[in-house]
Amino acid sequence: MEALTDFWTIIKYLFLGLFQGFTEPIPISSSGHLVFVQHLIDLELEGLEFEILVNFGSLIAVLIVYRHTLLRLMYNGLQYITTRRADTRDEFYFIIYLIIGTIPAGVIGVLLGDWIEQELKYIETVAISLIITGIALWIIRNLRGRKGENQLTWKDAAIVGFAQAVALIPGISRSGATIVAAMLLGMKQDTALRFSFLLYIPVSLGTMLLSVDKILNDQLSELWFSYLLATLASILASYLALKWFINIMAQGNLKYFAFYCFIVGGLALIFLT
Repeated sequence: MEALTDFWTIIKYLFLGLFQGFTEPIPISSSGHLVFVQHLIDLELEGLEFEILVNFGSLIAVLIVYRHTLLRLMYNGLQYITTRRADTRDEFYFIIYLIIGTIPAGVIGVLLGDWIEQELKYIETVAISLIITGIALWIIRNLRGRKGENQLTWKDAAIVGFAQAVALIPGISRSGATIVAAMLLGMKQDTALRFSFLLYIPVSLGTMLLSVDKILNDQLSELWFSYLLATLASILASYLALKWFINIMAQGNLKYFAFYCFIVGGLALIFLT
């Protein structure tokens, strides 16, 4: 009987890993959906260790998808520092803008992360936040910006960075908030998408590094196999979801994610509160 219980526990964590991985890249709030799914499958996660690990799985997927862009940015950024070549200036400043955009979520996460975890991670909050995400996606559904990577400013980076900080609230989609802010600032869809996911890299990596001591605890030692499977599942699901979402963005079909957020947020308010 105990073996069967352990098996179902592993299946639940695996499902959570797949679910988080698939919802992380698309604008429907992976953290919010984790709250819903935990309630539905009756699995309570203590602390943020699991969420940090599966988000790290999503980070690996983002690194794989954008590996060529990252290598180009690093190479050309270094070239500009060492040679001041004019044709590498845009990549250097794009890196600077990513650093600027990382600061708000990093600071707010360090200062208020524990408070957000304790006070805002409730179904009511998530449901309302998801509806707000849907409204924001609906507003930008038809926008087609003209601003490319070489036309960004530090103000653009700061505004998108603050949008990412707002997405620390469960139910506010990180990718949704940053893409909405970027497109309201006039960025092209592909520029908004690229900036959003490259902005995810330092925040996710920083969160992982700052949480190593929390992850290496007794609870993780007991659940290491379940956490490992969930993380691997998150990598695969995030990779597939991100490739799919890139195509969705190219087709301009963000309105369907808005509909989804309205429906799921409304149903959660009706049936789960």
